[in-house]
Amino acid sequence: MANKTIAAPASSTLKTQGTALQRFLQATEIDTRLLGMVGALLLIWIGFEISTGGLFLTPRNLWNLTVQASSVSVMATGMVLVIVTRNIDLSVGSILGFVGMIMAITQARILPPLIGFDNPATWVIALTIGILLGAAIGAFQGMIIAFLSVPAFIVTLGGLLIWRAAAFLVISGATVAPMDTKFRIMGGGADGSIGATASWVVGVIACVAIVLSIVNSRKQRKRFGFPLRPKWAEYFLSITGCVGVLGAVWVLNSYYMPVNLAKRYAELNNIAWPEGGLQIPLGIAVPVLMAVGIAIAMSFLTTRTRFGRYVFAIGGNPEAAELAGIKTRWVTVRIFALMGALCAIAAAISTARLNAATNAQGTLDELYTIAAAVIGGTSLAGGVGTIAGAVIGAIVMQSLQSGMVLLRVDTPLQSIVIGIVLVMAVWLDTVYRGRAK
Repeated sequence: MANKTIAAPASSTLKTQGTALQRFLQATEIDTRLLGMVGALLLIWIGFEISTGGLFLTPRNLWNLTVQASSVSVMATGMVLVIVTRNIDLSVGSILGFVGMIMAITQARILPPLIGFDNPATWVIALTIGILLGAAIGAFQGMIIAFLSVPAFIVTLGGLLIWRAAAFLVISGATVAPMDTKFRIMGGGADGSIGATASWVVGVIACVAIVLSIVNSRKQRKRFGFPLRPKWAEYFLSITGCVGVLGAVWVLNSYYMPVNLAKRYAELNNIAWPEGGLQIPLGIAVPVLMAVGIAIAMSFLTTRTRFGRYVFAIGGNPEAAELAGIKTRWVTVRIFALMGALCAIAAAISTARLNAATNAQGTLDELYTIAAAVIGGTSLAGGVGTIAGAVIGAIVMQSLQSGMVLLRVDTPLQSIVIGIVLVMAVWLDTVYRGRAK
């Protein structure tokens, strides 16, 4: 038989129809739900900016907002996978508290007699122990769910109680402090930021990555004969992405080191203190970089790997996924193990930011994490969810909290508002799925 070469069908430009807005969305392939969340976030920001008299959209508040949203953002990326597979994890806040306590004890009580306090290896050992412990806890819960067929709601509700009590028992409710100096870098602050120059470098690298990803996507579409986006749409996406990244870097670089910290910095570096003081930009905080890096890695995992395809296949139709040969039980175990590891990273960020571990650490974080994922478009019916949406959801949650704090809203009222927003998000998801059928 003669060898035949099968050529890929010629690529064509995406066909668009409808109103101008519909044609624009079809050409750019922008997710309308994601666009809606960004619009809602901007409305929240503008509303708080007006109601607080210009205090909300200041570089200082936005810088603090990004740092405070980091730990919930990290956990929300894992919660997307959990909810997509029609499960739930109510134990993430308690796991954060327990693992954070273990990491604190490791670096404040166990390691100093062995290798000394502030040893260069301390933070590595503590973080490694935390991640392994978090993954083990998650895998243990996942095995009960997958192999003993106990509902995830019950298993993780039990975990919420068990790990919170365990955090109290290991140190009898005492606060453990201080943390290792290098470990504290993961919490942000003056020492946990990369400065203006490094921030611009990160921004430029991000812009190059955005352009290269769009160029690579076009090449892959040509290779397999898929319809191509119009060139103007790709230029628009590239420019918008780069402007967004560089604009964010500019805002973060506009927040300067507080005066007392700037004076300490000047003393340590033998810098004369000028009459007008020193303006030292903090730049991007380390926990923000960690959260962004994890979001990128999780996006790659969910969209570019076999494991990610399995997760969404199970969420779409568990029976069909099992009949297709997917080992659904082991996928479930891996999802919960990954969720536990992400809780450990969030615990490191939270503990480093507080420079201490307390028994109350992570309280209610499970609700904020679930809310961030759901507000971000993850459907409780399973099969639908995005990492980017969860990150935006975490920022929405933190924006609501920060805005209400600036308005001096009482804590009970803050909880009421968060609850209302969560219910509305689920209702909107129900409406959206109903119209999509």
